[in-house]
Amino acid sequence: MTPLERYESLVDDVEAFRAACDRPLPSVVRVNTIKATVERVREALDEEGIAHEPADWHPGVLRLPEDSPGRNWPHAHGWIHGQEEVSNLPAQILDPQPGDRVWDACAAPGSKTTQLAALMDDSGLLVGNDNNLGRLSALRHNAERLGVTNLVVTNQDARNFSLKPLGEGSDDPATVDAFDAALVDAPCSCEGTIRKNPDAFDTWSLDHVHSVAGVQKGILRRAIQATCPGGTVVYSTCTFAPEENEAVLNHVLQEEACRLVDFDAPLDGIPGVTEWEGEEYDPSVEKALRIYPHHNDTGGFFCAKLEVGE
Repeated sequence: MTPLERYESLVDDVEAFRAACDRPLPSVVRVNTIKATVERVREALDEEGIAHEPADWHPGVLRLPEDSPGRNWPHAHGWIHGQEEVSNLPAQILDPQPGDRVWDACAAPGSKTTQLAALMDDSGLLVGNDNNLGRLSALRHNAERLGVTNLVVTNQDARNFSLKPLGEGSDDPATVDAFDAALVDAPCSCEGTIRKNPDAFDTWSLDHVHSVAGVQKGILRRAIQATCPGGTVVYSTCTFAPEENEAVLNHVLQEEACRLVDFDAPLDGIPGVTEWEGEEYDPSVEKALRIYPHHNDTGGFFCAKLEVGE
């Protein structure tokens, strides 16, 4: 059984799903509002003869049917950033406000981190963390090109992320200025990236799915612990496996003070699943969103929004 066959029972239209997975992924850029307006970017692309059209759900997400995201001067100057359309969703759902304290737990290479900075008007405090020191160079490069100045970069295992450098020598969120919001775009088995990475399944294994799910649970738990009561945590992956999605949510609902909340999704999708291979999950995981490639002509994605309790 191939990975795609494994999830056919979860898909609303198997034929459309398989056909979409076989098509190349459209080229998409995000307008970086720290440096330019949507109107100015579109004028610049017009002047360069670069065909583009805004996504139906967001004017700052532009599809480039005939051009690569990084082969034009607006990209070089940081006006736009190549970012897969569906990956723009988590930051929009988190919706950080100017002046907030926000943690991006798995930040490199920085697409979502710099998007968060733009949504915050490059103000407040944005902590971009990644445990891979090599990938942090890409995060720094993207932040510099896009003009981000409210970012602090850290190199820690997010499962054991220390708040001490941000407070008064304690890891207890109650004694420091804990985060108002956190994004966990978790490392995953990347099954939903098959359209841009045709070899994504070459090294796929169920053992890896189970292994990375353990890491995801630890990171999401730490994000909830590090976020102040009433704050928001968004969890996302680019994979189809319930073990890495609903099962992770089910685990943190049992272990941490939090709840899943509804959110308005600007992209089409279907609710999270409450049962998989004999395992039953908390009914509230239906509040999560599963996006398959045929829903919006994007990659596959999963997204959920949690509110932190006392």
